Amino acid sequence: MTARILVVDDILSNVKLLEAKLTAEYFEVVTAFNGEQALERIESEMPDIILLDVMMPGMDGFEVCRRIKANNKTAHIPVVMVTALDQPSDRVAGLDAGADDFLTKPVDDTALFARVRSLVRLKMMTDELRMREQTGQNMGLVEAAGETMVEPDPTGRILIVDDRPESVAWFRAGLEPKNQVSEVGNFDEALVLVRGGDFDLIVVSLGIRSFDGLRLCSNLRSVPEARHTPILAIVNEGETRKLAQALDMGVNDYLTRPIDRNELHARVRTQLRRKRYADRLRHNVQLSLEMAITDQLTGLHNRRYMARHLSTLMKNAGPTKPISFLVMDIDHFKSVNDTYGHDGGDEVLKEFASRVGANVRGIDLACRYGGEEFVVVMPDTDATFAYTVAERLRQSVENNPFPLLRVPGGIRVTVSIGIASSTGNGDTSEELLHRADQALYRAKREGRNRVIAEAA
Repeated sequence: MTARILVVDDILSNVKLLEAKLTAEYFEVVTAFNGEQALERIESEMPDIILLDVMMPGMDGFEVCRRIKANNKTAHIPVVMVTALDQPSDRVAGLDAGADDFLTKPVDDTALFARVRSLVRLKMMTDELRMREQTGQNMGLVEAAGETMVEPDPTGRILIVDDRPESVAWFRAGLEPKNQVSEVGNFDEALVLVRGGDFDLIVVSLGIRSFDGLRLCSNLRSVPEARHTPILAIVNEGETRKLAQALDMGVNDYLTRPIDRNELHARVRTQLRRKRYADRLRHNVQLSLEMAITDQLTGLHNRRYMARHLSTLMKNAGPTKPISFLVMDIDHFKSVNDTYGHDGGDEVLKEFASRVGANVRGIDLACRYGGEEFVVVMPDTDATFAYTVAERLRQSVENNPFPLLRVPGGIRVTVSIGIASSTGNGDTSEELLHRADQALYRAKREGRNRVIAEAA
């Protein structure tokens, strides 16, 4: 795994040492020697991770970190503070400034490389989500997730995995009542809870006595419900190898015993902020996917979605499993727009889509084909049953006025429907659509407000 790493330190020897170590691990290294230069390099180089000294002349590392996290373009970049400061209060100050970790000089190489690789994986995942979200924004489908990385005091559902009552009680005292805390001390019960718990953070003691905490962390990353849930590991001082293993298998952060309560709060806040941000990105990506295949006005699938799924539906059709197409057109829709305006026309289209959805089955594919024209594809459906459904829909439209905000009592609307069904003789979706369309034209010519099936 390679990545671009920005090393920031005002002492040349420190920079050169880190540069040599990271280059030997095949990372690309960029350097800066003060806070102002670091911010410039971030803008021009957009590194994947930043190793930041704290004690620098002029702008110190805390201020640099705050500025990185306050900028929407750079807030997602992981920051590791590397410094001679070793007090819990210093770590908390760095975490509160937005840092993802705080390593004390001299830095253990194993811990450094494990942490860098862990944060690079996180950055790559976030970059992928941001890129997909940007695509959705460019298509006009979604708004930006917004910068939730600076949420001041996030709360969430936290699971404590530990088999020592006194340890669990300490965590509860530090996290409640602001957070909703659950506890478990059994391996299998932990997996069951996670599958149904919708947790925002899982705290796992790697010193648990009844089972292997590392194995639980590994298993959690294979559980779909926990794949994106941050894991905060608790390790004993000096357990560098165990910590490196935990980070390599996907643990997001760690605390070393004895634990400072303020550091616990700071690291929990950091993980909850990152999860909120990633959740927003995933939500926007999912929303953009849905909107790309959905007609935004009616909520039905759009023509693009139907076109991509017709081949699959047609493959399953045959002599014993016919497929039917309904092509529908709202009668005299232009006069609706002319009389009540396009907002009135939109109300009619939305109401019609609602009635289509109420009259077809879950396996049927209902789409807005364009304008006032709609298509329903009905798998495993012969012409007789399709006609029954179409006639029921036609009557629902004719017999129940369509509500309009500006028209008390609503307006009367009718629909014409054409039907075509497969015969098992090599029908294609294009042929069926054409035949259903011809049946629709017949319905229009014969007076509208009727259902016409293609001639046998």
